[in-house]
Amino acid sequence: MKTANQSMLPAIRQGGRHGPICGRRGSPPADDVARLPRGLHPRVRVVDAFIDELDLAALGFERVQPAATGRPSYHPATLLKIYLYGYLNRIQSSRRLEREAARNVELMWLTGRLVLDFKTIADFRRANSTAIRAVCARFIVICGQLGHFSHAVVAAIDGAKFKGVNSRDRNFTKGKLKRRLEQVEASIERYIASLEAADLQEGESVETKASRLRDKIAAMKSKLAELRQLETAVLQAPDQQISLTDPDARAMATSMRGAGVVGYNVQAAVDTEHHLIVAHDVTNVVTDRTLLSPMARSAKEAMAVEKIDVLADRGYFSGEEVLACEAIGATPYVPKPLTSNAKAAGRFGMDDFAYLCLLLRQLKLEFAAEACYSREQ
Repeated sequence: MKTANQSMLPAIRQGGRHGPICGRRGSPPADDVARLPRGLHPRVRVVDAFIDELDLAALGFERVQPAATGRPSYHPATLLKIYLYGYLNRIQSSRRLEREAARNVELMWLTGRLVLDFKTIADFRRANSTAIRAVCARFIVICGQLGHFSHAVVAAIDGAKFKGVNSRDRNFTKGKLKRRLEQVEASIERYIASLEAADLQEGESVETKASRLRDKIAAMKSKLAELRQLETAVLQAPDQQISLTDPDARAMATSMRGAGVVGYNVQAAVDTEHHLIVAHDVTNVVTDRTLLSPMARSAKEAMAVEKIDVLADRGYFSGEEVLACEAIGATPYVPKPLTSNAKAAGRFGMDDFAYLCLLLRQLKLEFAAEACYSREQ
């Protein structure tokens, strides 16, 4: 009687529809297709057909052609199918993708029953980030060729703040450094006052306390010197902000009051008819005011159209950006923000006032007087 491992050896040697275990590229055999469950989602076949028709070497993927010596690595087509399947099903973690490849029937069919280590999946994403972005651009080109953007072209632009690997304590701005310096200086003064009070007393416990206070004062002075150096670096930075762990991350405000995130501003432009992401970008720009025209240009180029309508929220409103959009053939529809704090302070706002022309009012009064005089005559 064969064990479970022995019964699996023929399938492992054949490598499913990709040939050997190295994951050579190939088309699904008829027996694999016949064994597919009837409830298989059509997007799995779309992912398979789309990737099989791509020229991965031209797009910039590594290790498309295996070396003449040594054991061949997994083919990038297999790894790309795993990555796109995870993207479509909101599975971002490489460890979760590893588990799904071992138990998910759809992924088993896509990969030819290969189970990849999570490190292999993570290394593939890190080493081929530019090529994966080229695959997204190629998909948008195909959508344009299929006529999805032939009707009235409208793109909606919005952004989201994504947390980086830098904590808030290791991010410094001009205002944050000022508060930190004030806190350290106040702590030094408090410790010095406690040390002076301890010097007036006698006893062994007092000496121990005084020694501990001296150590704290020395540590605080060292911290103060470190903050002074950081203050110089912050003032020299273009945006007067630095992050120690992730240098590109920036402190950004979020919709939650009193809460912020140290990370990145991810922008996306979406086709309003088919809800396709036609352009995206990752920036460390804190606000969205300067990102309207760049995203409109990227969406227009991706959709290959001459004119485009752009929708965005009031956070993107800027007179310079509106003019820049009109110059590139994009018509922006952005609400103007209410920047006055009059209503918040309990006063009347600009929309509460109605302005009348004094000259017109004078003419109306004179006309009414003449009419009354004519009736009296």
